[in-house]
Amino acid sequence: MALIEVLRFPHQILRQQCEPVAAITDDVLKLIDDMVETMYSYKGVGLAAPQVGVAQNIIVLDVGQGLVSLINPEISLGEGTASKEEGCLCLPDLLVTVERRERIQIKGIDRKGNPVTLEADGLLARALQHEIDHLNGTLIIDKLSKLKRDLIIKRLRKQQLKAQK
Repeated sequence: MALIEVLRFPHQILRQQCEPVAAITDDVLKLIDDMVETMYSYKGVGLAAPQVGVAQNIIVLDVGQGLVSLINPEISLGEGTASKEEGCLCLPDLLVTVERRERIQIKGIDRKGNPVTLEADGLLARALQHEIDHLNGTLIIDKLSKLKRDLIIKRLRKQQLKAQK
């Protein structure tokens, strides 16, 4: 296993629609293992493949209920809504309030190629939705009003320019 650099906004891959995984190869399994190690190292609760530069539909997460890794995950059902603060490894030091479904059902494939259906609520549901958003090129700042989003993007760009000097 190896640590992978987590990309930061505004890296272009973070805005891409990811491709489905056609076959579970040794490379896919290695990527999953490396993503898990990276997620734990960064002290995150979830990580999506585009965050480490791979435009494929793979997510890993652990919200304290055990490790979940899913290939080609899709939300099949959702109900209720709740607003809570979220952060993102691609947008360090930023917390924003995001409205998401309270309860969801996810369908995907596990690392052995078996179909999986997960029922989730609370933090697990929120983390799953957050990571699936990444697979669709959506970031937490996209859930904000245009004014708030523009202010945050302006601040982030200023910080990046400052860091480059």
